[in-house]
Amino acid sequence: MNGKSDQSYLTHFETYLLTEKRVSSNTLSSYRLDIQQFLSFLKSQFSSIENMSSQEVVGFLKHIKDNNLTNKSLARKVSSLRGFFSFLTKNFNLKNHGLNLVIPKIEETLPSYLTLDEVEKLFELAALDKTVKGYRNQTIIYLLYASGMRVSELVNLRIGQIHFDTGFIHVVGKGNKERTLPIPLNILQLIRFYLDKIYIKLLPKNSKSVSQDLLFPFFLNGKVKPISRQIVFLILKKIIKMSGIKKNISPHSLRHSLATHLLKNGANLRSLQLLLGHESISTVQIYTHVDTSHLRVIYDKKHPRA
Repeated sequence: MNGKSDQSYLTHFETYLLTEKRVSSNTLSSYRLDIQQFLSFLKSQFSSIENMSSQEVVGFLKHIKDNNLTNKSLARKVSSLRGFFSFLTKNFNLKNHGLNLVIPKIEETLPSYLTLDEVEKLFELAALDKTVKGYRNQTIIYLLYASGMRVSELVNLRIGQIHFDTGFIHVVGKGNKERTLPIPLNILQLIRFYLDKIYIKLLPKNSKSVSQDLLFPFFLNGKVKPISRQIVFLILKKIIKMSGIKKNISPHSLRHSLATHLLKNGANLRSLQLLLGHESISTVQIYTHVDTSHLRVIYDKKHPRA
């Protein structure tokens, strides 16, 4: 036995995730939440990492599954536990209680996305708000769709990552992996207008500069932070409500929408993989289902024998 507390083991695991695995802050938060939930369960059973049994892992998973947890959420927790136990075995010579854990099968579902007409409608509505924040919100919505970047990538974007001379934006994605995204000229012009005319009006009075060069800064109690993902969600939700679109749309849906539209216009999966920053091409294959769904309608309408 190593004589460490359960929280100490979790701290070591978090350090490993950050320094060696280089996971994103969102991924780290997910691991922390899952493992902390498991440690709380162990404590309720008067057990701990060093004297637990594999049966307690089974008991924990049964406990959370009984609370109507979806297979997707359950799969994430199993994956977190497997990673945690593997780390403990390699680094502290503890028994690997995750060897027999099976990740539940996740039913593949088509992502929510907008049609081109619906995207245009969003753009038109976003452009109606001529306030300072309205121009900022318009820039956020346009950029999310035009680039296909994740909302977590957008909120942390720095002005220095935008290269107006080449028409590209340099993005730092999951696991600090970098990629370069092409941006349409009209979107670059919108960003330039935002920086030249709007940006200074978003800053607190007497503020000459913004720490860390954030493209979309948010000020709270005298401190500057990146605008939160929740605020971006609320911005989009407000415009969706105005549009009358009855779909479950989130900022991530704009990313799905771009992927769908690019495929319909002839982009290949490999190009899409690079643009979206996915490690595996299998991750983007779900879009092929979306891409071909319109062909049946066209076939039935246009085919002379249909």
